[in-house]
Amino acid sequence: MSNVLTAFNTIVIKEMSRVIRIWPQSLLPPVITMTLYFVIFGTFIGSRVGMLDGVPYILYITPGLIMMSVINNAYTNVSSSFYGAKFARNIDEILVAPVPEYVILWGYVGAGMLRGLLTGILVLIVATFFTHISIQHLPLMLLVIILSSALFSIAGLINGLIANKFDDVMIVPTFVIMPLTYIGGIFYSINQLPPFWRDISKANPILYLINAFRYSMIGSADVPVWIAMTMIAFFLILFYTVAITMLKRGYGLRS
Repeated sequence: MSNVLTAFNTIVIKEMSRVIRIWPQSLLPPVITMTLYFVIFGTFIGSRVGMLDGVPYILYITPGLIMMSVINNAYTNVSSSFYGAKFARNIDEILVAPVPEYVILWGYVGAGMLRGLLTGILVLIVATFFTHISIQHLPLMLLVIILSSALFSIAGLINGLIANKFDDVMIVPTFVIMPLTYIGGIFYSINQLPPFWRDISKANPILYLINAFRYSMIGSADVPVWIAMTMIAFFLILFYTVAITMLKRGYGLRS
């Protein structure tokens, strides 16, 4: 057990040291980006929209902007770091050590979660300069942000395993995660959509993350919170099963 904890702590500390060391590239850009979102969508556009679901528009979009930052940073941290270790063959040192695959997985995922959580906290602090934050369900809020960061950290590890070049690392965030995030109900309520597009939106997994987090902050959501949490748990179990299976089989790691 001590060897397992030592291996886990070593991976997490190494990864987080890298994040802190290059904080102008890892932590500052998402804060600046989200600040621009608050200024443009929250202040300028929000003043024209007014209220949505009984709250000011800027407060309505705040949970989605926080979740967007958490998702992107948790995913990017693991996918880029793991592929970098694979490309430089540093990962071989971990693979030949007597360390179970689940420890390797949770070491990288743990660091991705910490970066996602840290970024989420920074964006939440930024949000307080633009609107009054009133958290309705704090335990649920913490649970959602932890599960969401874990989910996309694991997804990032899968991307790192599959990637054959650095360009592959950015394909999923650019062409999958970002579009799904924008149409996941950050800036609008899916109840405003026609029935057909509303049903299509419910196939977007990120919709459930954003709505569960929104419910924890403002007490309302487009989908029942129990459905949102069920979907989050389902995708977390699915992604974990895929990732641990790939690691055990050495997928993408063996020349």
